[in-house]
Amino acid sequence: MQLSNKQKQHLKNLAHSLKPLVQLGSNGLTEGVIAEIDNALGHHELIKVKVPTDDREEKKLIMDAIVRETGAEQIQVIGHTQVLFKQSDEKKVELPKK
Repeated sequence: MQLSNKQKQHLKNLAHSLKPLVQLGSNGLTEGVIAEIDNALGHHELIKVKVPTDDREEKKLIMDAIVRETGAEQIQVIGHTQVLFKQSDEKKVELPKK
């Protein structure tokens, strides 16, 4: 799914007040964490994921893997927090027209 800049800006505004739903632990990115992120995306469509690592390369690799494994769209990254969007069949989050 390709989002326009207008749609991404709308999602950023919606995500501003959200708290991270999933936080990676000491084990890093496991199959269980991927399943939890996927489940949260299916339920909420727009979520924040916290990746607490100080290594920039490792953080980028983890965030890229999350996007690849879940099929979600990365909306933005602020510090250790990644904002993800994946529209479900129910379309709970209303997107503006392109």
